[in-house]
Amino acid sequence: MAQTILIVDDDPVQRRLLEAMIARFGYEALTAQGGDEALALLEAPQASRIDGIILDLVMPDLDGLGLLAKMRERGLRIPVIVQTAHGGIDNVVSAMRAGAADFVVKPAGPERLQVSLRNALAASALEGELQRIQHARAGTLTFRDLVSRSPQMQAVMRTAEKAAASSIPVLIEGESGVGKELIARAIHGSSERRAKPFVAVNCGAIPENLVESILFGHEKGAFTGATERHVGKFAEADGGVLFLDEVGELPPAAQVKLLRAIQENEIEPVGGRKPVKIDVRLISATNRNLLNDVTSARFREDLFYRLHVFPITVPPLRERPEDIPDLVRHFLARFSAEEGKRIQFVTGEAFAMLRRHPWPGNVRQLENTVFRAVVLAEGDSIGLGEFPQVKAQAQHHTSVQPDADTASPPITVDLVPAAPVWPAPPSPPQPVLPLLNGDGQVRPLDEIESEVIRFAIDYYRGQMSEVARRLHIGRSTLYRKLESLGLEDDRASENAPVSLG
Repeated sequence: MAQTILIVDDDPVQRRLLEAMIARFGYEALTAQGGDEALALLEAPQASRIDGIILDLVMPDLDGLGLLAKMRERGLRIPVIVQTAHGGIDNVVSAMRAGAADFVVKPAGPERLQVSLRNALAASALEGELQRIQHARAGTLTFRDLVSRSPQMQAVMRTAEKAAASSIPVLIEGESGVGKELIARAIHGSSERRAKPFVAVNCGAIPENLVESILFGHEKGAFTGATERHVGKFAEADGGVLFLDEVGELPPAAQVKLLRAIQENEIEPVGGRKPVKIDVRLISATNRNLLNDVTSARFREDLFYRLHVFPITVPPLRERPEDIPDLVRHFLARFSAEEGKRIQFVTGEAFAMLRRHPWPGNVRQLENTVFRAVVLAEGDSIGLGEFPQVKAQAQHHTSVQPDADTASPPITVDLVPAAPVWPAPPSPPQPVLPLLNGDGQVRPLDEIESEVIRFAIDYYRGQMSEVARRLHIGRSTLYRKLESLGLEDDRASENAPVSLG
C-alpha cells in the first residue's frame, strides 16, 4: 500500500498539479482546500493513513502556520513540507520553528519536491520507530504506536481501547507472532495504571515445578533451594498489570491458585502463613482454543470464564496483507539504522513476493525475515536475492515474477536518499488537431486554445514554467487563460493523457 500525502492548498490548479506529481512519485494523494478542512481530515478516524503533508502557507481561512500550531497542540507528528510563493527568510524561520520538516518555494520542481518528501518520510519512519522503542521500554506504549492500517486490526484496536478504559479482565486470542503482547502493552499504556508496572510472564516457558513459586512467590526455606524470600510476579505487578502469555499452558495446580487469586484479590506464597492482598489487573493471552481445552478437561471451566470476560481476537498476518507495507517500512528503518546500512528501498518484485507469502509465523516471522535481508544486503536496495527462504517457498507454488497488472511499487525508506530520476515526457504520436467540428464548421478559437493548453500541461508533466515558455506566454498569462477557459475545474489534465486526435 502506497504512502498517503495530504495536499493543502487553496489554489485548485496547484492542487491538481501537486496531485499529479504525487501520483508519479508512487504515493497516494489526498487534498484539502484550506487549513480548516485539513484539520478535520487529520482529526478524522482515517487520519492514521496520512503519512505526510504538503502545506501552503498563505490561505484565506486557517493559514499554514496556524495549521502547524494546531497540529503541535494535538500532538500530531506527521512530517510537513511547507510550500509558498513568498520565500522570505522570516517565513522559512517561522515554518521551521512551527514544526515543518522542509521548505520549498513555488513553483517547486518535481525533483526538489520528491527529494524533500523522501527525506521527510524517511526521517519520520526512523523517529517513529525510536519513539515506539522508548515507549515500550518505559511502559507507555499506546495504540497510536502500533503499526497497522488494515480494517480488521483497526476494529481490534477500537475494541482494545474500550477495554483500556476499564479494569475488566482481558483475554487476547490469536496465533503465535501476531502481536498479542503489543496489544496488552497498549492497553496498559492507555489505562489509568500506565504509571504502574507491566509484568509479563510466559507461562509456557516456566518449568511445572516452579510455576507457583514464580507466580505467587515463596518464603525462605519453603523448599529445598529456597535460600531467600521471593515475592513472585503477582506481587511485582501490584497496582499495575500482570500479563500471562500462553495462559493455556498452566498446569492444573497452578490453575486452582490462579482462580483463587482472581476471585479473592489475594495470593498465598509457597510456604507462607497467611494470604497477601494484591491489586492487579490481569490480561492473559493464548494461541490455543481454550474452549476446546475446557471440553477435554485440560483447562478449568471456572477459570476459563474468569479469564474470558472480554475476549479480543487478533487476526493472523495472512488475513491483513494491508499491514505488510507499513510493517516492512517499520522493520527496515529500525534494522538499517541498527546495522549501519544505507538501505533505500525494497524492489517491486520482492515486495510482491512478500505480499503473497502466507507468513505462518505472522509478524514475528516477517520481522526476522526483514532483519536477515538487511544483513544480507550489499547495496542500497533489497531484492529477491535477500529473501532466499521466502523465494524458495514461493517457487514451489508460483513464479516470483509479478504480472504487470499486479506488480507493487517499491517501498521507499530513504535513510540516505538516492538522487531522484525524473522521467522524461512520453513521446506520444504526432497530434492531429481537428479544425472543423462535426457539422463541418470551423471550431471556435477558445476551444482550440483550450485543447492546446491541456496537451502542453500533460506533455510537460505539469511544469507550468516550461508550459508557459513553450507556448511563448508568461506564467501569469497562462494562469489567466486556465481560469478563463475553465480548465481549473477540468481534472482530465491531471488524470489522463490529453489526446488531440
